[in-house]
Amino acid sequence: MQAKLPSASLRELFSGSAENTFQVQLGVADPPLIDYLSELLVRFILQDSLFRVRNPKGKRAQNVAEMLVEAGRRIGQAKRDVHRHIGDFALFWAGLYPESLRGKSQDGDDVFHLYCHHGKRSYRIASTIDANDDNSPTADVLERLSNKFELCAYGLREVRREFERRDGDSSIRPILFN
Repeated sequence: MQAKLPSASLRELFSGSAENTFQVQLGVADPPLIDYLSELLVRFILQDSLFRVRNPKGKRAQNVAEMLVEAGRRIGQAKRDVHRHIGDFALFWAGLYPESLRGKSQDGDDVFHLYCHHGKRSYRIASTIDANDDNSPTADVLERLSNKFELCAYGLREVRREFERRDGDSSIRPILFN
């Protein structure tokens, strides 16, 4: 069964919040970039979108390391799509839920910084591969996501704070995803 996409009103809510945060609060006047970030929020409401990369046996890639392995197995548009997804996945977690990235990897590296590094790198790689799909983001947008990864992550944290403020409660409340 195909998951239902969010309603237009939810899309408008995310777009308005992202536009306010990035344009008004942060002074980022880049409508294509802001539109991309709004769509990322809408896409990742569905948990299936978060974990859409699969290995040849159909098992979901659960983290950036597993997704990088899958990106290495792909070519062309498929490689671009996986690297774009790695960038989106890393930006989503680094931006909205950085507290979930606290700690160290098995190699002793800071997980938050690894996500930022691999997110930036994956957006950069995706930007260098020609898109065969008219619905794919332009190379310019992907390159700007790479170059402004930390700013985008900070902006997404501010979007989250805005939703938390709307609740009238300063305690952290998760945005629920199905």
